[in-house]
Amino acid sequence: MSRPRRLWLLPVSVIAALLLGLLPLPPMVQPLRPYWLALVVAFWVIEEPDRAGLGFAFAMGVIGDLAFGGILGEQALRLVVMAFILQRFRSQVRFFPVAQQSLVIGGLLLNDRVVSAAVHLMLDEPQLPWSYWWAPLLGMVLWAPLFVLLDALRFGRRKA
Repeated sequence: MSRPRRLWLLPVSVIAALLLGLLPLPPMVQPLRPYWLALVVAFWVIEEPDRAGLGFAFAMGVIGDLAFGGILGEQALRLVVMAFILQRFRSQVRFFPVAQQSLVIGGLLLNDRVVSAAVHLMLDEPQLPWSYWWAPLLGMVLWAPLFVLLDALRFGRRKA
């Protein structure tokens, strides 16, 4: 028996991630903003590899670059690196408990910060302040509820 697929969920989740990334925050909270787009792309790369792969990550990164107004191609590179690592270890990560998946995602988000710092260093762009390195920790904490929410929406689970 096959489960029903909700094809509308992927684009809606990406749009929601972009909107959450554009949401204005007070300056004190701004460094803690999780990389929503990376979290959503990671979910889809893990759960729907036939629909979300390196091309999907690249396209979402270019859209993110255009939406957030950064260096064109930076987010595309960051998301492709993350998607490549996830694709390589997908069979293991997919069957980890959600708590262990959170640790993997935290490591990937930390790697994302390192890639971003390297890009900024190579292009002689200003680096983000050190307070921005806390965001991967918040993204790691938010992975579990985001995963449970998207997984439940994907399969249309309802409480009994």
